[in-house]
Amino acid sequence: MRYNELHEYLKKRIDFEPEVIELPELSQRVRNHRFGSVAHKLLQSVETPLFDPLPDKSGVTDSDSDAARETYAITKVPDHRIPENKDFAFHALQPNEGDADRVIILLHGFNERNWGKYLPWASLLAEGTGAAVAMFPIAFHMNRSPSAWNDPHLMRSVSQLRKKAFPRVQQSTLSNAAISVRMSENPARFFWSGLQSFHDVGELGRLIRKGAFPGIKKDARIDFFTYSIGTLLGEIVLMTDEDGLFRDSRMVAFCGGPVFNRLSPVSKFILDSEASVALYSYLVEHLTSHIKENQNLASYLSGDSVKVGMNIRSFLNYRLDRGYREDKLRDLSERIYALCLAKDEVVPYFEVINTLKGAARDIDIRVDVEDFPFPYRHEDPFPVGTKNADAIDAAFRKVFASSIEFLR
Repeated sequence: MRYNELHEYLKKRIDFEPEVIELPELSQRVRNHRFGSVAHKLLQSVETPLFDPLPDKSGVTDSDSDAARETYAITKVPDHRIPENKDFAFHALQPNEGDADRVIILLHGFNERNWGKYLPWASLLAEGTGAAVAMFPIAFHMNRSPSAWNDPHLMRSVSQLRKKAFPRVQQSTLSNAAISVRMSENPARFFWSGLQSFHDVGELGRLIRKGAFPGIKKDARIDFFTYSIGTLLGEIVLMTDEDGLFRDSRMVAFCGGPVFNRLSPVSKFILDSEASVALYSYLVEHLTSHIKENQNLASYLSGDSVKVGMNIRSFLNYRLDRGYREDKLRDLSERIYALCLAKDEVVPYFEVINTLKGAARDIDIRVDVEDFPFPYRHEDPFPVGTKNADAIDAAFRKVFASSIEFLR
């Protein structure tokens, strides 16, 4: 099947209801596995609220009352009590010939709400490597978030109200309204949900080793295919790996890799400008002050006693802890392959190079830069449609041929 056909075929057939979904035309199947996040308890450290998500109410009228209720409802329930984020399912797409002796953990991008675009990616990876591709959701993303956050009518109202509260806001849309409200109100959520996701990936590895997932052998080799912000999570996982679960794991980083403050996340599909400023202010400009004021935050990010905290901190600001970060990346240089796009404005290719190859360009991580002969963007590298179908299919297969070759 060509890319467009494969996308439509998989999108129509894959959901979270059946335990097993057969894909006879592809000689593949999907298993839906349950997962319970033990690390959700970390979210009790999220102090809500830090800031009012609607600070300027001068333009808010009585007719906006419903939208205001929806805005505050997004953050009303404490993070550690959101059930969708604690107990959820994940897809594992794999060849239908016996149990898989390989697993590729696929980590997605920021503010993603459905797996549609990733299904062809998983299918090609499974076909080329024989692995079970575990599409694992980051905390509060995909099916780990309340359905209201993805309701077009509700989120359009929230976005419109947000534009009144922040008259100069850029790129506020129904697609990024929920996450922008959450990050604006408490930017520490980025750290705590990231930490939860880090521990969840570790627990996934431990459960694989226990043989907890039907169709996957307990001694399966584990690798990663990461995209966008999922690459940041993958980097922290490989750098930390205190239990040695991923000591031999390889990672393909697609459209990802830079430290946090070298990303450009303002996009109608990712974050609005106010949320981006709030995150940058908290995680880069004033992190030291926040650590001094918050003992829970300090317990992870102050000093060098907590390895994961050191690794996260080293990936927030390019100039800080650069020597430490680059030494870690140098140790991983044979196990990471980055593939980025020339016209990517969210994750610029030169920032991938700056981080992964180091300031002196003395880290031997392979970084390839591709460009396509059709319009694309970071959030949608392989657009679905009849226009440019042949060129899109060729680009899709080229990217994943390189990825499969590295992961074999």
